[in-house]
Amino acid sequence: MANPIRIHSFPLSGHAHRVELFASLTGIAHEVVNVDLAGGEHKQPAFLALNPAGQVPVIEDGAAVISDSNAILVYLARKYAPSWLPSDPLQEAEVQKFLTLAAGEIAFGPAAARLITVFNAPLNAEFCATVAARVLGKIDAHMKGRGFLVGDAPTIADVAVYSYIAHAPEGGISLDPYPNVRALLASIEGLKGFKPMPATKAGLAA
Repeated sequence: MANPIRIHSFPLSGHAHRVELFASLTGIAHEVVNVDLAGGEHKQPAFLALNPAGQVPVIEDGAAVISDSNAILVYLARKYAPSWLPSDPLQEAEVQKFLTLAAGEIAFGPAAARLITVFNAPLNAEFCATVAARVLGKIDAHMKGRGFLVGDAPTIADVAVYSYIAHAPEGGISLDPYPNVRALLASIEGLKGFKPMPATKAGLAA
């Protein structure tokens, strides 16, 4: 790489952490530009020029500007770390299913529960807990006898689900009933280049 990619991020955003984690795991040269969300920097013209949705993460890779954490993972894997996005059609389809899960049930379950406790979001905690239990149970069953979500090696699927599941206790969601989920988290955390997301004392982690 001639120049490092720029990752516009926020330390407590799991979506942004996915991108930082992937860049770190794969050795992609990068610099992190933290966006002052509390100060409204993401709603200012300079940032909106990068992402009209006013959300992190956004990456700049030369002239290319990409937003949406899962889209960024696909882009970075295709361009810089192809082993993390299988070319086998069945395995690639499996990866895509977990990207959808990350944007769906994980976002509306453990991620949303954490929004309530960490950021005082006006969401329904009972609904979030129900969704979280459903998706964690689903992943726990899938992980029986496996080391990673798809195939025998880590993929962007593992990166996409990691951040909000690892920090689910901050939203009051216990991981104790899900030994296979906890084993998956440990496998990811054991990878060379692993970068944790800052912990917050909230929920069960308070």
